[in-house]
Amino acid sequence: MTTKEAPLSELLKQSKASFAKRTLEVMLQTRMMDDKMGKLVRQNKGGTFFLSAAGHEMIGAISALTLTPEKDWGLPYYRDRAFAIGLGCTPSDLFGSFLARATKHHSGGRMMPEHYSHKRLHIPCQSSVVGSQMLQSAGVAKAIQLDGRDEVVYVSAGDGATSQGDFHEALNFACLHKLPLIFVIQDNGWAISVPVKEQTAGGSIDAIVKGYAGLSVHNIDGTDFIQTQEACQKATQKARSGDGPSLIVAKVPRIGPHSSSDDPKKYKSQDHVDEDQKRDPIPRFENWLIQQGIMTKDEIDALHEKIFQDIEQAAVDADQIPHPCPKTAKAHVFKPHKVEETESKDDATSVVMVDALNHGLDEEMKADPSIVIFGQDVARGKGGVFGVTRELTSKHGEKRCFNSPLAESTIIGITTGMAMEGTFKPVAEVQFADYLWTGINQLFNELSSIYYRSNGEWNCPAVIRMPCGGYIQGGPYHSQNIEAFLAHCPGLKIAIPSNASDAKRLLKAAIRDPNPVIFLEHKALYRQRVFAARPEPAENEVLPLGKANIVREGDDITLVSWGMTVCMAHEVATQLEKSGISVEIIDVRTIVPLDIETILTSVRKTGKVLIAHEAALSGGFGAEIAARIASEAFTHLDAPVKRLASADCPVPYAKGLEDEVLLQRDNLEQALRDLAVF
Repeated sequence: MTTKEAPLSELLKQSKASFAKRTLEVMLQTRMMDDKMGKLVRQNKGGTFFLSAAGHEMIGAISALTLTPEKDWGLPYYRDRAFAIGLGCTPSDLFGSFLARATKHHSGGRMMPEHYSHKRLHIPCQSSVVGSQMLQSAGVAKAIQLDGRDEVVYVSAGDGATSQGDFHEALNFACLHKLPLIFVIQDNGWAISVPVKEQTAGGSIDAIVKGYAGLSVHNIDGTDFIQTQEACQKATQKARSGDGPSLIVAKVPRIGPHSSSDDPKKYKSQDHVDEDQKRDPIPRFENWLIQQGIMTKDEIDALHEKIFQDIEQAAVDADQIPHPCPKTAKAHVFKPHKVEETESKDDATSVVMVDALNHGLDEEMKADPSIVIFGQDVARGKGGVFGVTRELTSKHGEKRCFNSPLAESTIIGITTGMAMEGTFKPVAEVQFADYLWTGINQLFNELSSIYYRSNGEWNCPAVIRMPCGGYIQGGPYHSQNIEAFLAHCPGLKIAIPSNASDAKRLLKAAIRDPNPVIFLEHKALYRQRVFAARPEPAENEVLPLGKANIVREGDDITLVSWGMTVCMAHEVATQLEKSGISVEIIDVRTIVPLDIETILTSVRKTGKVLIAHEAALSGGFGAEIAARIASEAFTHLDAPVKRLASADCPVPYAKGLEDEVLLQRDNLEQALRDLAVF
């Protein structure tokens, strides 16, 4: 009987047998790679660190084989090598990563082993931070959903990751939006040395997540082929049909140590070790295959021998991959990008900054349908607490301007995932810069370095807008200036405009940039008219990031500043001119990249410089500029480089107290007068 004439039941039986054989093949590849890596570490050959996947092979293999390679997406964690192999990663590439070689994928030596990254296979760049991939997977899934595709996103983690807030935030977002997302928790009962009873209330992960509406939860034995295959198939079918997310909690043994530097004898009893060995999924699965008549023992033995030889050869091939060239170590911090400045016309109608930003967003959304805006209170009638995003939902629809949960890690994690997926350009709003800190892991450890960590394979075109600054009686939690913190993180560009024209043009440049840009908007300048209101730039006008502005020319002193302080400095310099003191004001406009040449040229002309900023003095970004001036223009100085800033103190609420802490106009005036007579 030919295959075409075979009854449906027979075809299904053949298909299941083929799937089972392929599952065993992936499991054996994964286990034998474990064995080989362990030997290489002990022999001090090549890599010095690896993470064992022993015991986790079945859930990873079946999860991958249930998906469609190069269509569906996977964000596997570090113990999910079986998934990576099952989706199509080659053993030689993975060995190359283990040996920290210049592989095409998996970071090319920039990340530790088992941190997968493969653009063609839709495996976004992964990191070491436990659970951070959860929100990013939701961002990838949201982009797929917005684009109307039937792709599925898989994300995995160990049971320890379920203690992280990002896990629960990701479940919440996925259920809110009915995302095509499969969460897989490979529960081996240990978070390194901490047992589940010290990690999870009641010791049951599936029990604590069942309150998420629309989430299908599968609690399975991850060493049982039938249970695992059925759970993966159901979750995949649900996601692909648009019915929302699933969580699979797969109980598996961790047969080896947590990592090559771990000794489980320090915290595991011999009974625990013996029990894990008894639950080894490979011999159990092989016995089942023989019992079901799918494979014979001789066939399994032959497969063992073949895969052993293949793995040995893959290790040899990987050893031939060259080491990364040290000269490339600093490459790929930013993806190259160039914008030509367009001239601004001064005869246009004057607008305040909040309107300029709103118009800029509207114009970019009209010109580029890939732009998506989200954040706290940004949608529909509210349009953000300051009105920057007003009417954008009504103009462009709920899919392109929507609210997020009140969760900064969610906002930045979703931004990261959407940006990596590549279909959309997210422009997210964090309601106040003061509240960024719950999302700082997603920003500092994830979004900022993905282009670098992936060795240029993935980039994140994203803008995160944040109102910042004081002078509005905001108190300690609505007055912070955080540019110095952000500037210390490689991979982030940072803009902080002082007027409406710059704000609109810089925002357009930020949106078009292929790198993550933090866009700081000073609250006290939103509706300020005397200095910040300007003729509105036309739709095609853009201002490149990294170009400072000489606000007013002068001969005696250079004053370097940004944000609200530029407004104050202009007022003070105008008054001082009447006293014969000529001040040249430079608005840096972008903290990163910094236009240091414009600053140095001015300092070489005047010989004196004051750096003034609203943030607290100690560790402020002015110290970085001062150091650069001292290093590169020291011989041109006629006076010490002077810094002026707000007090090293939280910003209080009462107006009199706020005035005492924040930099004031009279402080600027006195500092400039002192420099003038030095």
